[in-house]
Amino acid sequence: MNFPYDDIAEQQADLMRLLLPHLNETLPDGQFILGVLPPPPPAETVRVVTGSSPQMPAEDLTVWEIPLRSDPDSEDLLGGDEVLGLVRALHTGTQIFSSSRLSTVMGMRLVLVDPTQVAPAPPDETDATTTILRTLVQPWTEDQSDPRLRGYLRRPDRLRLYLDREDDITVVAADVRPAGAVTAVLAALDSLLSEAGQQPDGDPHCSRKLDLMNW
Repeated sequence: MNFPYDDIAEQQADLMRLLLPHLNETLPDGQFILGVLPPPPPAETVRVVTGSSPQMPAEDLTVWEIPLRSDPDSEDLLGGDEVLGLVRALHTGTQIFSSSRLSTVMGMRLVLVDPTQVAPAPPDETDATTTILRTLVQPWTEDQSDPRLRGYLRRPDRLRLYLDREDDITVVAADVRPAGAVTAVLAALDSLLSEAGQQPDGDPHCSRKLDLMNW
């Protein structure tokens, strides 16, 4: 069964929201989640970037491409807990992958994950605590902001945001400086997304890129 890509884009954005509380979580081998990337259509996947630090060179980072359906015949898409469980499991012990599942993207090692071959790590008490507190403070809603955040990537001195709009799911990347004028950038982001921007310099996850580093 193939989903309309609008549904895949919505699930990618939902995963983005669900994985954000784990931004600073240490994975079992001491690494961190440094990004969540929206693969270009028609891929029914999500890419999770891990590494020891945003300051590390690209070749030291790993991009895990995870299918949003573990069963091709299922109508169910993987949720945040399931994706997080797979990422944790992939960072537990030694993992061996065939060369057919290895590639590179943006200078990072890309691994095509087969969810049927990985036993997800179960949620722990901290996960349950986070769910309880998040539900009380910020109850889940199907409505999302416009522009909508589809992903992000932390790199040295910059944060790349992947965004789309309610009426256009084409992804635009915006590079911002977390140490810069964050409030001004966020206030202007909606109008800035209408600008032409630049070619995405080898980034397949967006159609164009905006450089907002000097704001």
